[in-house]
Amino acid sequence: MPVAFDHREGELVAHISGDIDHHSAAQLREAIDRMAESVLPRLLVLDFSGVGFMDSSGIGLIMGRYKLMQSMDGKVRVERASPQLKKLMSLAGLSLLPITIS
Repeated sequence: MPVAFDHREGELVAHISGDIDHHSAAQLREAIDRMAESVLPRLLVLDFSGVGFMDSSGIGLIMGRYKLMQSMDGKVRVERASPQLKKLMSLAGLSLLPITIS
């Protein structure tokens, strides 16, 4: 599984590793959604430190988790993304949403 989780009081951290493309995004989406729906965090942190490549499927992954967390009155934060991934996220318009990208 290309994702590992840490859960602490009100916060769920998804440590994502590998490349995010059409095939891996579906697995990630299912795993993250299942865990978030189980623990109901106030904050979902997507840790991108282990991600080397991401296509538009990664943008969809982030947007879908943003919508999921909105439905749960929660927030999303993207952490430890490489400069290239941050640029892709910004170009896709994620910086215009209330998603923290650090």
